[in-house]
Amino acid sequence: MAEATWAEAIAIVLGGADGALHATEIAERVLAQGLRTNAGATPSQTVASTISESLRLNPNTPFQRVAPGQFTLRQAGAAPEPAAQQAEGAAAEADAIAEAGALQAFGMFWRRDAVMWSRSKPLILGRQTPGAAEVDFADQVGVYLLHDRDRVIYVGRAADALYTRMRAHTFDRLAGRWDRFSWFGLKTVGQDGKLRDEAPPWSHAVVIETMEALLIETLEPPLNRKRGDNFAAVEYLQVDDPEVEATRQKALLEDLLRRTRA
Repeated sequence: MAEATWAEAIAIVLGGADGALHATEIAERVLAQGLRTNAGATPSQTVASTISESLRLNPNTPFQRVAPGQFTLRQAGAAPEPAAQQAEGAAAEADAIAEAGALQAFGMFWRRDAVMWSRSKPLILGRQTPGAAEVDFADQVGVYLLHDRDRVIYVGRAADALYTRMRAHTFDRLAGRWDRFSWFGLKTVGQDGKLRDEAPPWSHAVVIETMEALLIETLEPPLNRKRGDNFAAVEYLQVDDPEVEATRQKALLEDLLRRTRA
């Protein structure tokens, strides 16, 4: 049986909903219901673009924007006037742009032990929602937090690549102090799962300094030695590096062999 198109899958989800849904929730339901298996790396963006394109180009579109970022199905026979439909499509695109803002992606409370830091370039893997394609955020730029359980102990900036700063903290003065990390990035994620640097109208350095300063000022992490400079997204879920689990299984097997020989 052929897989449903995104438009068909969205219509099925909205048809079974009690009310309007956000694009992110639509994407989650599409994947949870198995309506799409090829979800790409940015399913919520695909949902938003599919709906906005249908609103702009399809005179018989089944979709309706009822509030910023909120969509439902039209009532039978309630097709809008062409000008109103064009306005809905433009508004839907504007919603997506406004929601993105400067921060394009972030991850909260990711586990340190899910990353193979001994690699020369660790994989920092995540996905937008269960069933979506994995994205490697090693080259993301932005700011990050180090956590000791639920306590923030350090705020840092990653102006070149997240992995270089994070990997350094596995052997510097903070090495034994953190077990989780959060990050907030400026690079967008393409449908192919690759990070893209789309050059915002301000420089990365200015935005990174601003975010770092705001976090330091707000959270007051105890191990930061100075106040941040120039003080005046879509969330991603962590995915374990496959080598981490392979290493864990190998260690368990070796331990079992030692026990049986003893």
